[in-house]
Amino acid sequence: QRREPGSGGGSAMAQPEEPQPAVVPSCPLPSKICDVVRSERPRSCCGMAMAGFRTSKYQVPEWHRRNAGVYYKAFTASEESERGRAESQNLMKHAAASAQRAQECSKSTLGQRLQDIHFWRVELQKEIMELDAETNLLAAQKLRLERALDATEVPYSVVIDNLECRERRQPPDLVIDEVERQLLKEADLIRDIRDLLKRTIIQATTQIRSNRIQKENCELDWSDKVETYHIDDKCVGYCTDSTNVQFHPSSVKFEENASTPKSWAQFSHDNISRAEQEKLASVQLRSLINSIIHDASEDLRMQRAAVNEAFDNRCRELDDAKLRLEQHLEQATNIVNLKKSIRDKEAHLKVAHTRLFDRSFRPNIELCRDEPQFRLISEVEELTVFLEALKRKLMESEQNLKNLEETRMKLEKEIAVKANSIFIDRQKCMSYRVRYPVDLEVASYK
Repeated sequence: QRREPGSGGGSAMAQPEEPQPAVVPSCPLPSKICDVVRSERPRSCCGMAMAGFRTSKYQVPEWHRRNAGVYYKAFTASEESERGRAESQNLMKHAAASAQRAQECSKSTLGQRLQDIHFWRVELQKEIMELDAETNLLAAQKLRLERALDATEVPYSVVIDNLECRERRQPPDLVIDEVERQLLKEADLIRDIRDLLKRTIIQATTQIRSNRIQKENCELDWSDKVETYHIDDKCVGYCTDSTNVQFHPSSVKFEENASTPKSWAQFSHDNISRAEQEKLASVQLRSLINSIIHDASEDLRMQRAAVNEAFDNRCRELDDAKLRLEQHLEQATNIVNLKKSIRDKEAHLKVAHTRLFDRSFRPNIELCRDEPQFRLISEVEELTVFLEALKRKLMESEQNLKNLEETRMKLEKEIAVKANSIFIDRQKCMSYRVRYPVDLEVASYK
């Protein structure tokens, strides 16, 4: 088989078979026979003397044979030259057509390759932008977590301050009441929320790092695609008229570490797939962060309301207990009031008695049991009943006062203890709880 000129032995693409030019068979020229007529003349007697001239020259037949040979060689060379010229022209046409087809095929292949590179480049760029936007959203959620964590410091300090203040209550008010239980529950809840927020912040930080690593992988792949696109686009523009083309025999080979079209596409597909996975994980984490902040805010709000309600109930109980104790100490005042009331009622009774006494001196028929007489008698009876009741209550109060004299100091101490407890719960604890954040979810946006 004849090798085409200009094609290397290590060509990556096999050329199609072309028909060989027709070979013109060579035919020998007819040999020209020259008959030399021998001389019949008798030899001269001086033939010996002329022998030197005859032996150094060609004979006529030899001359004819030599000319015939030269003509034959010239004819054969001319014929061979013509045949070679025809073969050369056919070969040049075939080589030109084959080279043009090969160049067009390579250009078309490069164009298809440019489309593939452009497709993956666009997909990678889209994925990079989406992953970057998702990372920014997750970073904003992480900032919300950090702000929410900072916002729990005030509630926790309030709860601890309330517990420490209530430790200064005096016995017997130093009890584990409902307020104490709700405050301890609130402290445990805040600690759990803080631990959950810290773990979620670590998880968000890890996810942001994974997003950025995958984004960097996609960016490296995208930058390789951009560079390769420019190289192949430049290759598409090369032609035989280009001034910047030259021989590079060392490039006619396959690199050992070169990828295949399948592995090349799979590499970008895997990068996009991993980016999608990280993006989906990031979206799910953002939703989880929203739920965590919302639930934590609701739990704190409900627990705060429970603590405040417990404080209100406890303060009412202390007020009632203090009032009852103060009432016991007010027996002396009560006795004074009872005596005054008895004197008032006796004055009214005197008036009624005097009216009845004076009306008893009415003459003859005027001494009548009329309506005023019945009303005055009824008034006296009523006043008498009230006076007896007041006198009995006065005796009881005087006896109670006598008994309370022994326990007055104890009552005053109990009243002071209750007053101290009320001051701690109402003035110290409840007033300090006003600093409690209104809403943890709202605080996370500030």
